[in-house]
Amino acid sequence: MAECECLGGCPFFNDKMSDADGLGALFKKRYCLGDNSKCARYMVFKALGKPSVPANLYPNMVDQANEIIQKAQK
Repeated sequence: MAECECLGGCPFFNDKMSDADGLGALFKKRYCLGDNSKCARYMVFKALGKPSVPANLYPNMVDQANEIIQKAQK
């Protein structure tokens, strides 16, 4: 899978979490360089646009992403 289109400007990695090692590196490999369709941040971005992605939403918070999307679509 290709690199996520949002990686360069993703505030999660650029402002919130270092992607050099540890959990940040694991998240980046799994979601940004792997299957970004399973990234909670990417899910909200694709469904509702960048302004709708909460700053505190971690890539693995898929349940919360689904709730955000469902609430917005009501």
